[in-house]
Amino acid sequence: MKFTAYARTLQGTGASRRLRHAAKVPGIVYGAGTPTMVELDHNALFFALKKEAFHSSILEMDLGGKVEKVLLRDFQMHAFKPIVLHVDFQRVDETTKLRKKVPLHFSGEEGSPAVKTDKCLVSHVALELEIECLASELPEFVSIDLSNLTKNQSLHASDLKLPAGIKAVKRGTLDPVIVAVTTPKIEEEVAPTAVVADKGKGAKPRKEEKQQKGRGG
Repeated sequence: MKFTAYARTLQGTGASRRLRHAAKVPGIVYGAGTPTMVELDHNALFFALKKEAFHSSILEMDLGGKVEKVLLRDFQMHAFKPIVLHVDFQRVDETTKLRKKVPLHFSGEEGSPAVKTDKCLVSHVALELEIECLASELPEFVSIDLSNLTKNQSLHASDLKLPAGIKAVKRGTLDPVIVAVTTPKIEEEVAPTAVVADKGKGAKPRKEEKQQKGRGG
């Protein structure tokens, strides 16, 4: 993806506030040299941030006619308004080694034994995975084939088959669950309780009636 940025000379809270009032977003580009202060069109950036690829792929930044490869590293949103307050990019080249969270795309679960045969429920516990790779090998997403899932199976990060050159980032001995298969609870059918008429109620008037007749006699 390609986007346009403009050099920014003024810094500070006041300058950033004026930029936002002018529908611009202050930003910074760091890595591989001196950090560069930039500004971007707010609306263009706001809609770009809605695209998955903008978060997890190498971007082409046009800055003053010069195109640089960068990676989105961070952005700050207003607490309750749909306004981007700040954005950070990192310069990269083919030899840059990255650690980046990428989206997970799942497929095949409908035809798996767990779903098709055993009618189990498949929960996508994690929707993204932190990976380590060269910038040139960074994928927009990682595809996970779930066609072999079985009843009560859990798929961990260590079970994933990742493309060559890409590996999942480990946090100590943790091996987080990515997908979990659970058996649905079968609700017991409760037979409707038959409503039995209280025969005694029907007999009371007759009993009282007999008593009244007896007194009258």
